[in-house]
Parts: sequence; C-alpha cells; structure tokens
Amino acid sequence: MSVFDAPVARCDAVREMVLTDETECECAREHDCPPGRICPLHGYFTDTSGQAEAHQERVTQPLPH
Repeated sequence: MSVFDAPVARCDAVREMVLTDETECECAREHDCPPGRICPLHGYFTDTSGQAEAHQERVTQPLPH
C-alpha cells in the first residue's frame, strides 16, 4: 500500500484536482493552460520547484495575465 500525501486543490479552470507543491508555471504547462489565463489558484503554489534538489531555483517569471 502506498500513501500519497501531497497538497492538492480543485482548479475550476481545468476542472481537475491539481498539485500545489509545484510552481504555478509547472502546473500550467502540465494542464495545457493557454497563455494569459488567470489562474484561479494563484497564490496557492510553491515559489520553488521541488522536482530536483539540484535545481532549487526561485521562479522569476510568473504566468502572463
């Protein structure tokens, strides 16, 4: 048995549950959000990517609104 303990939230724009332990840009790419879409979960995402410890860079480019 595995345990999945990640923060999730319902996104009304894509009508799916999304992980909020990634950056907003990563989520937008994953769910094919069009450029300029205002994210209904803006502010709920982490500021840094957790995909690889070697790349813990601060996200400097927000999604275009």
